[in-house]
Amino acid sequence: MCPLTTNDLQRIFEKLDKNGDGFVSLEELNWLLEKTGFNFSIEELESLVRKKRLDLSEFLLFYNSILLKQIEIDEEKVESDLVKAFNVFDLDGDGFITSQELECVLKRLGLWDGSDCKTMICSYDTNLDGQLDFEEFKNMMLLTTS
Repeated sequence: MCPLTTNDLQRIFEKLDKNGDGFVSLEELNWLLEKTGFNFSIEELESLVRKKRLDLSEFLLFYNSILLKQIEIDEEKVESDLVKAFNVFDLDGDGFITSQELECVLKRLGLWDGSDCKTMICSYDTNLDGQLDFEEFKNMMLLTTS
């Protein structure tokens, strides 16, 4: 979800406010949410916002709460995917990736180019124990994909 500016949101609010009374009804809000991939019943939406209609400031707060929730969901998905990837490399399940495990998996995947896996591990081994724990692996993956 790409964050919108306050001006963008104000324009959206004004378009939704068909009768120009300074409020967006739950029906109007629900129409927008459906168009952007969120599906709520009017009852669910009312229990979520605890109002029958929203003024501009309430609309902005609602948008920010949805944006924050989406960011949390995205972060949880990334974390889950990283755990799965880590487990692929942690062949013995001890919670660490050694250079031997890295080389073995890279060979199995057809990605090993003869590189020194110890050097690769050392590049991200912040506690200098010769292996990667999950946090070190996560930092490596996030740094190399950014």
